[in-house]
Amino acid sequence: MSAILQIEGLVKRFGGLTATDHVTLDVREGEIHALIGPNGAGKSTLINQLCGELVSDEGTIRLAGTDVTQRPETDRIGMGLGRTFQIASLLQESTVRENVGLAVQAHVGHNMRLFDRRMARRDVWTEADAMIAESGLHGRGDTLVSDLSHGEKKQLELIMALAGNPRLLLLDEPMAGLGQFESQRMIEQLGALRGKFSMLLVEHDMDAVYALADRISVLVYGRVIMTGTAEEIRESAEVREAYLGAEEDV
Repeated sequence: MSAILQIEGLVKRFGGLTATDHVTLDVREGEIHALIGPNGAGKSTLINQLCGELVSDEGTIRLAGTDVTQRPETDRIGMGLGRTFQIASLLQESTVRENVGLAVQAHVGHNMRLFDRRMARRDVWTEADAMIAESGLHGRGDTLVSDLSHGEKKQLELIMALAGNPRLLLLDEPMAGLGQFESQRMIEQLGALRGKFSMLLVEHDMDAVYALADRISVLVYGRVIMTGTAEEIRESAEVREAYLGAEEDV
């Protein structure tokens, strides 16, 4: 199976701190690959390097075989990279439909005043409406984002990340702050996308990780200490000592 994302020897330093320390891993086509690790392990730094928000000091990032290490964030989005955030980044005083429309517009690339509906391109609104109708937010298109629950905002952010049909989704803690019911719903939504999109899932909720991940990489002190299946990760004494033991004791 070919890799949609290849990371080789990736390094990011902040002064004397090495946040990512020669990270090497890959995400295969159609795979859900989870990245786990304790707080401060370097997960957020790695995601920001992959998106282009942080410039790497060493190493290579290849997206669909193309070296994007030095390319800006906009280029990576244009090549099929989609992202969600640990803390939802949404226009709170705009509607669900307007938020999704903006995400669609970002991929269509036309220059327009999106919120002036007389001028907006019909195809943008048509696609936005279709995405909402197929999601857990159907019937909520005219609802202000500020009136959504936390779980609904997470759903909206996922819809927006799917705009433009990305080849690779970077999911930054999609379960953060969700209750049990909302977490299960998100797991079901992500599971329904299996095989349609390749995903790199950063997550602390191990129930979600074990339910979704085809493979798991464990990041500790900026280094990948192991990559394997859920069963292999569960059975690893090194992983248990470095991460899972502390998590499961909580």
